[in-house]
Amino acid sequence: MNEVVITGGGTGGHIFPMLALADALRDSGAPASALRFVGSRRGQEAALLSGSVPLTLLAGRGIQRSWSARAWRQNVGAAAGLVGAGVAAAYWVGRWRPAVVVSFGGYASLAVSVAAVLWRRPLVLVDLDAVPGAAHRLVARFATRRCVAFADDDPRGVVTGVPVRPAIAAIDRSPSSREHARAALDPPLDPSRRVVVVMTGSLGAASVNRAVSELAARWADRDDLALIHVTGRRDESWVRAAQPAGARLDYRVIGFADMATWWAVADVAVCRAGAATVAELTTLGIASVLVPLPGAPGDHQTRNARRVEEAGGAVIVADARCDATTLGDALRTILSGERATVMGEAARRLAHPDAAAAIARVVREVGGLA
Repeated sequence: MNEVVITGGGTGGHIFPMLALADALRDSGAPASALRFVGSRRGQEAALLSGSVPLTLLAGRGIQRSWSARAWRQNVGAAAGLVGAGVAAAYWVGRWRPAVVVSFGGYASLAVSVAAVLWRRPLVLVDLDAVPGAAHRLVARFATRRCVAFADDDPRGVVTGVPVRPAIAAIDRSPSSREHARAALDPPLDPSRRVVVVMTGSLGAASVNRAVSELAARWADRDDLALIHVTGRRDESWVRAAQPAGARLDYRVIGFADMATWWAVADVAVCRAGAATVAELTTLGIASVLVPLPGAPGDHQTRNARRVEEAGGAVIVADARCDATTLGDALRTILSGERATVMGEAARRLAHPDAAAAIARVVREVGGLA
C-alpha cells in the first residue's frame, strides 16, 4: 500500500479525528508503516500524535486575527514560519510521493496541502465544521474530495460526519443504563431529578459560567433538578465560591471532567458549538442549549449550532444574550414534559457513528488503495 499522509492540528480539535482516521485505515488493512502524520511543532501534536504512526513536525504558527501592533509583529514571524514550513512540506511530500494527502485543517495543514497540489498528489479535505477553515478555503478548489460534517452544494462533498472518541461512542443511554450510571456516581444522583450538564471546554467560557452561577442561585430551592457545572480550569475557583449555601438543588461544580461520565447521565446539555461537541451530542442524542463562541473564524460555531437547531435538537442562545434569565427560559422549555426526549431523538438523526470508517473509505477510493 502506498503512503497516506494525514495532516492537521495546531489546535486540539483536529487531533482526535486524525487519530480516528489512522485507526480506521489500520482496521481496513493499512499497515502503520503506510501512514504518516504531519503537524506543527507549536501545537499539541508532539504529545498526542506520537506513537505507532511516524510523525513529522513543521515550523509555524497561526495568524492572529487582530489589528493590534503585537498581532502584526507576531504575524510577521508567523508568515516567515509558514514559508519555512512550506519549503519543508514540499521536500517531504516530494520525497514520499504519497497516494493521497488528507487534511483536517488548522494552520499546520496548509503547507502540506499546498505541497500536495504542487506535486499533483490527490488531496482529501475533512471539514469538521459547517464552515471550512481558512486553510481549507485556500486550497478547496484543488481538492479531489471533501469529507463534510453537514451536506453542502459542493459536488465533491461526501457527508461523513465527525469522528467521536470511542469512550463517548460506547455510552449506552438507555433508561436502565442511565439509571445505573446515576447510581454509580459518588454521591449518587437522585433518579427523580432531571440532570442539566454544562460544559464549555477545558478553559471554560466566562459568559456561560456567570449565567449558570446566577441560575444556580435562582434554582437553589429546586429539588427536582441536578445541575452539573463543568466550569473549565480558569473559572472554577470563583464559581465554587459563589455556590448557594444550604441549597436543595443538587449543584456540583467541577473544574475539568471526563465527559463520558456526565454525558451518560445528562437530560440536557449547555455547551459551545464546536465540531467535536456537536458530534458528541448528536451521536448520543442529547438535547442541548448551544451558546456559540463569538468571533470564531467564519462564525463556524453559529453555523454548526444552526444545523442542530434546524433539525430540532437544540436551542441557540447568543453569547451576548447569555444570562440567567435567557438560559433559564431555554432550559425550562426543554425540560417541560417529554421535550428533552423528542429533541434528543432529533439530534441523533444528525449522527454519523461510523464517521472515521466513512472518511477512510473516501481516502482509500481517492488514493486507489486496495
